[in-house]
Amino acid sequence: MEMIGRMLSRLVGLGRGELAELALLLRARMDTEAGGLPPLAPHQRAAYDRMMDALNRLPRPLMALGTLAILAAALIDPVWFAARMEALAAMPEPMWWLIGGVISLYFGARFQSTEQAFQREIVATIAQVPPVIPLPGPVTPLVATSGADADLTLRVEASGENAALADWSRTQA
Repeated sequence: MEMIGRMLSRLVGLGRGELAELALLLRARMDTEAGGLPPLAPHQRAAYDRMMDALNRLPRPLMALGTLAILAAALIDPVWFAARMEALAAMPEPMWWLIGGVISLYFGARFQSTEQAFQREIVATIAQVPPVIPLPGPVTPLVATSGADADLTLRVEASGENAALADWSRTQA
């Protein structure tokens, strides 16, 4: 955060206190324009959910560290490593399918669970935002209209020579 503050102060030419004041002014303006939206507080999860999330984060690092440990074991004691690899080679193929299925289902279920929790948070956030109120008229006040005059409408919408295109085609020839 400090690096971002320094970059902004160099870019804008404001000191730390001035940047904080500018941020407060911008926040106040956003609050008044948005009609004073309630602040979005993070959802506090139960202790059991936090513990399960912590446990669910262990398999990937353990698998990566285990792979490195296998490589280290192969370098330290190749005979011991060869005996373990022979045991793995003797394991029946359905057992490999079972292990692969369990690992795939575990990681797939974990991904689905976190994705659905993320989508629920987005829906809850969107529910707190007030709907956009359309403006009653045109955005630009000086819009030219032909009104009920059909002759004027035909003259305005009639296709004629495009002066810019004609000028460009003359320079290309």
